[in-house]
Amino acid sequence: MPFSEVAERLRSRDGVQRVPNPALELFMVRDFLNAGERAELIAMIEAQRRPSTLADDFGEAAFRTSETCDLSARDPLVAAVNGRISALLGLDDRLGEPIQGQRYAPGQEFKAHTDTFEPAGADFYTHTAVSGQRTWTAMIYLNDVEDGGATRFKTIGKTIQPEAGKLVAWNNLLGDGRPNPATLHQGMKVRRGVKYILTRWYREHPFPG
Repeated sequence: MPFSEVAERLRSRDGVQRVPNPALELFMVRDFLNAGERAELIAMIEAQRRPSTLADDFGEAAFRTSETCDLSARDPLVAAVNGRISALLGLDDRLGEPIQGQRYAPGQEFKAHTDTFEPAGADFYTHTAVSGQRTWTAMIYLNDVEDGGATRFKTIGKTIQPEAGKLVAWNNLLGDGRPNPATLHQGMKVRRGVKYILTRWYREHPFPG
C-alpha cells in the first residue's frame, strides 16, 4: 500500500481514533499490546539501554536526554510487534526501520522536533540516499507514568498522555512529499516514575537489513 493511503485505511478501522485536526494525520489505538508483552519489552530495554543520540542536536547538549536501545527482529516478540504495526498501517514491513525502545527517567525529555530529515541539513543525503524520507511514525507507550512524560504536538495544541499499551501513529509528510511542520512534537519531562516507549519509523523505500 502506498504510504499516502495509510490514513484512509486507519480511518476505516474499528478501534482507531483520529485526532480531528486538518493539519496533521494523527491516530491512536488503545490496548495495542497486552501487559505480558509490555513487561517483556520493558525488560529488554532495561537490559540494552544506552544514551540516546540525534541526527542533529541543533547545538543543544540537553536536547534529548533519554536512553535508547535497538530491538532485534530476531526476537520472536519483537518480530511479532513489528508485523502487527505494519499490518495496522498496511505498509510493507521492509519499509520499517529497526524498532527502538526508549527509557525516560525523572527529568529526562526530548525537546520539540520532527521525525523527518531536514532537506537543508548537512546529513540529509547520508540518511535518505538509500531508503528515502521517513513517512509514518508509530509509537507505543509501554507503561503508565506517575507524573509527566506526555507527548505534546505543539503546532496543533494536542497533548497525549502516556497510557500503557496505547499506540500513536502519524504521517510525517505533506501530500507533495515535503516534511509536515505540524508534526513538531515534544517528549515532555518525566516528573515522577519512568517512561518506556517503542518507536518505529517507516521510509519511502525498503530499509537495508
